[in-house]
Amino acid sequence: MLYIMSIAKLIFPLLTLPYLTRVLSEDAYGFVSYVKSCMTYMQLIVDFGFILSSVKDIVNANGDLKKIGTIAGNTVAAKLILTLAAGVVLVVMCFAIKILQLNILFVVLSFITVALTAFLADFLFRGIEKMHYISIIFVITKAISTAMTFVMVKGDDTMMWIPVLDILANVIAVGITVGILAKLQIRIYFSGIRDCLSMIKDSFAYFLSSVATTAFAALNTLIIGIYMTDLTLVAYWSLSLNIISAIQGLYAPICNSVYPHMIRERSLKFIHRIMAIFMPIVTLGCVFCFFAAEPALLIIGGEKYVAATTIFKWMIPILFFSFPAQMYGWPTLGAVGKVKETTLSTIIAAVAQVVGLLALAFSGYLTLVSMAILRFSTEALMMVIRMWFTYNHHNDFKRITSVENAN
Repeated sequence: MLYIMSIAKLIFPLLTLPYLTRVLSEDAYGFVSYVKSCMTYMQLIVDFGFILSSVKDIVNANGDLKKIGTIAGNTVAAKLILTLAAGVVLVVMCFAIKILQLNILFVVLSFITVALTAFLADFLFRGIEKMHYISIIFVITKAISTAMTFVMVKGDDTMMWIPVLDILANVIAVGITVGILAKLQIRIYFSGIRDCLSMIKDSFAYFLSSVATTAFAALNTLIIGIYMTDLTLVAYWSLSLNIISAIQGLYAPICNSVYPHMIRERSLKFIHRIMAIFMPIVTLGCVFCFFAAEPALLIIGGEKYVAATTIFKWMIPILFFSFPAQMYGWPTLGAVGKVKETTLSTIIAAVAQVVGLLALAFSGYLTLVSMAILRFSTEALMMVIRMWFTYNHHNDFKRITSVENAN
């Protein structure tokens, strides 16, 4: 069911992407992509790693509906607190980044879309392993917003409809979520502000890992906007990154499905089987992307984006390294309590990314190609670190499994 959602995440953007790159100017598309990149950080603050920490708490609740409802209620309340914090951060960004000042209303509407996600319960459905509800909500809402995009967005003067339609989709998603929770007889409880703050504290390690992970993707786009200020370059980078991210989205269902399974089973052999099945597929996919790069960009972005072919090709190694980097992260190390190691691996790679970007900027070698090389290099670094941690702790998997079996 998560794969259905991931395919939908791939299909819906690929439906609107060629349309938007054609009806919007390069500057307008670059601006829209830049704002979406900024909203990635806002979403990160709102989510705060609850997709991992709250899922784990719900799994460990062992079907106790009252306990699950309390976890869900406190998580939503914590997200609302964090939404206010995200709003403060966004105000500072608007003062500091000139590109965001081009259309403040667009930025505000985009943030409202993020704020509404605080009321969604993806973490709950993952925790009780009712993945089909997540897929149903996503497919229905994205189908509506995608269809309306073709109707309402006709050019630069109508691009405000993009965040408005996203707001509409999330309002519908919240309504469907409330209905599903009623059907499942899960009542949402709020046990107090102290418990919410405690959840935020407990989720901080997961948040750090998420921040570091996002630094790989969104930070590059932000840096381009700050140092280059050329919206055409932002558009080239964003289009290439959107395609890469869409393909990476196919990895998420595997990792997300493996995570709750590994919390219970904690079998390293299971991870090795997953890797043996999927890495050959990932490798062939990378080869295909390399040779299909130019026609793919022509089809998706139009003739004016063929110039981004070189950038896209340099991004392809990201696809190769990111699957094992993800798989050996939370689904493997995180499932056996190696939160510190998982977070540390991401932070080290993220610091390398930030230091590399600063070095490129101050040395005058900051180009789209150099950023792409740095991006996949740090992804490879994170993969190596996580595999090393897994190797060093491989006895923990056997020990934990044997102890549980004995019990």
